Order: sequence, then C-alpha cells, then structure tokens
Amino acid sequence: MVKIKAEYIWLDGNKTPQLRSKTKILDKPVERLADVPVWGFDGSSTNQAEGHSSDCVLRPVRFYKDPVRGGDSILVLNEVELPNGKMHSSNNRAFLRELVEKYGDKGFKFGIEQEYTLFKGEVPLAWAELGGEPKPQGPYYCGVGADKIFGRKLVEKHIDACLETDLLFDGVNWEVMPGQSEYQIGPGDPLKVADDLIIARYLMARIGEDYGITVSLAAKPMKGDWNGAGAHTNFSTKEMMKSSKAFEEVLEKLKEHHKEHIAVYGDGIELRLTGKHETCPYTEFRCGVSDRGASIRIPWKVDLEGKGYLEDRRPCANIEPYVVLSKLIKTISE
Repeated sequence: MVKIKAEYIWLDGNKTPQLRSKTKILDKPVERLADVPVWGFDGSSTNQAEGHSSDCVLRPVRFYKDPVRGGDSILVLNEVELPNGKMHSSNNRAFLRELVEKYGDKGFKFGIEQEYTLFKGEVPLAWAELGGEPKPQGPYYCGVGADKIFGRKLVEKHIDACLETDLLFDGVNWEVMPGQSEYQIGPGDPLKVADDLIIARYLMARIGEDYGITVSLAAKPMKGDWNGAGAHTNFSTKEMMKSSKAFEEVLEKLKEHHKEHIAVYGDGIELRLTGKHETCPYTEFRCGVSDRGASIRIPWKVDLEGKGYLEDRRPCANIEPYVVLSKLIKTISE
C-alpha cells in the first residue's frame, strides 16, 4: 500500500499570524480535495483556544504538490474551525470567501509583491556574510555580484519550488536593502492569490531551514537609513480594466477609509511609512502617476492606456493577505 505525506498548513492566532504545520500520513495519493481528511490541533499552543477546551479543526480548502518532499506528497492549506463546525475567530479566509461570493460580479483581480529579508541569526544575511554593516543602499536593487547579492541559492530554490507547485508566481527581484528580495504572486482571483501567497511563504521558510537562513517579514527589519519591507498590493475591477474613469471613485473611497486600512496593513507600519525610503507617511493619503512615494501609485502604462490597475503601496510585508484583500474589496464595493 502506498503511503503519502500530507503537510497541513494554517495560520495561528497571533496578532501577526504565523505559519503552523504538521504532517499526516495518508493511505493513498490525493486526486481531489474531498480525498483530504479533516484534521485537528491543540489550539492552546497557537493562541487559538484555552487549555480547558483546546481542540481546533483543520478544514482543508486547497492542496498543492509538495516540491520539497516530492513524489505524491502534498501541501494542504486549511481554514480553522471550532469543533461545532463554526468559523474560528482567527479564520479571516472565510470572511474573504464571503465577500468574494457577495461581490464576485465586480471582477476583482489582485497581485501581491511580497518583500522579505533574509536573516542569519540575529542580523540580515548581508551583515553576517560581510562581518558588519554593508555599504549604503543603492547598488543592491536588481544587482548582480557577490558583493551585492546575498542568498541567491535559496531564492533560486524557492523559484523552482513555486513553479513546480503551480502557484501564480509572476517573478522575482532583489530589493534596495542588501539581503532583501521580493517575489510576486498573481494576478488572479482574490482567494487564489491569497492562498498561493501563504504557500509561497511556507516554501520560503521551509527551504530556508536547509540553509540555516530565516525569512523575516518585519516591516522595518533594520533601523536607520534602510528601506522597510512591504507587500504592495495591485488591484483592479472589471470597470477599472475598461476605463480609468473608475479610478476616481475608487481613490476617493480609499482616501476616506485610509485610517481603517492603515490599522490592518501590518504591524510596525508607522516605522515603515515615514515619508522616506519610497513611502508616504502613514498619516497622509496621496496618489500619483509613477510615484513610489505615494500611498497609491498609478503605473505609467496604465496612465498612458487610460485603464488597468492601481498599486496600494501601504501594506507591510507581514500582512495577512485575507485581511488586506477583504478590506480593499469591502471599501471599493461598499
């Protein structure tokens, strides 16, 4: 009898949710979601339950090929439920699912640019390999060479893993701060993009284990004259893809609800959105064509063609994607 490994993955109940996972052995290869059994975990160890009533339920919602273990092994993404079948309070995916069903006719599409910083011990990988603080940022963005790029083997492995897993993986570039990089997930439907981002984060952290490298999603990983890390979120609707006239109403709504968005756009946002390092202060709202110092950037090509998408540059690298996409859908739709 063939046995396979299924890695169950979920988000915990921390203020900034962290990835959790554990392995279940299944008796046969999985062909459809219905073949993946419901499972459970101790919620008292993940800030999702009290010790006197600690059982939480893992409800599989999507499965992927496992590129790390190979063979018929799979990665299983889960929503968290209570034993009585009700949604757990930490289950923000379910809320996004409801909004997608409610406003599906608007044709929302998203893409997320996930920045991150590679760490070796307590310092960024660049600091560790150079034995001290690197030269000022400038030559590292999309750089080439051992004096500019740190962690390429891990990044290349991550690219291959994401492609093998068939994620909506759109590209990679090295960022402004040494030891910092970015990958893009999308464009696609809200749930697919958010789910694929969670799996891409899992794969990066898991492969990083093999290199003794940790992956930080901190909004401001290093104090001083260094860029923070964001999760710039690109979005469009059917109307926006037809004409930029739809932008006016969307931007007005985003401006009106700016504080509400800032409140859920990631821990440490006030350290990152300072008005420096390609950011707009978190206390302000501004939009502009090709303006990377704006809250919302209108890409030059979109401005030229008079239709397309907008880039929300406010979200931090440590966002929970289900929360951010829900906020954008709700604000734009209501």
